[in-house]
Amino acid sequence: MADAERIHPETMVSPETGETLHRDVRPFVVAYKGKSITVELPGYYPESGDEGVHVGDDMAVTDLALRALKEEIDGVPSPSTIQRIRRKLKLSQREAGGLLKVGENAFDKYERGLMEPSGPTSQLLRLLDRHPEMIEELRQPAT
Repeated sequence: MADAERIHPETMVSPETGETLHRDVRPFVVAYKGKSITVELPGYYPESGDEGVHVGDDMAVTDLALRALKEEIDGVPSPSTIQRIRRKLKLSQREAGGLLKVGENAFDKYERGLMEPSGPTSQLLRLLDRHPEMIEELRQPAT
């Protein structure tokens, strides 16, 4: 069962202070290269102060925000963008990895956010998103 689906206890004891922490959501700023996004970060927090304890998938919202900033600033496609492009091209993950010469399991890792595509792969995905008909050229054997 995924952590997002788990029911977390309402309270926990802070491993550092011994204080009782309560399950809550607090604003958290994710910054990258001068831009920032504020997200609602779940976790266990004290009555006063923002120092919290995060468990399971609590930090997933910050990962998504950072990926969104990287996509906007550096052009590195996010996992959801990669999946959208691959589906638009009507390719399985394995087919996409083989066709783009990045390995059969690469798209699984890209789409789960475990790995980012290289610069050239990112650029190729952007081109294929704008010109999906170019996929046929990649299918042609090299001459």
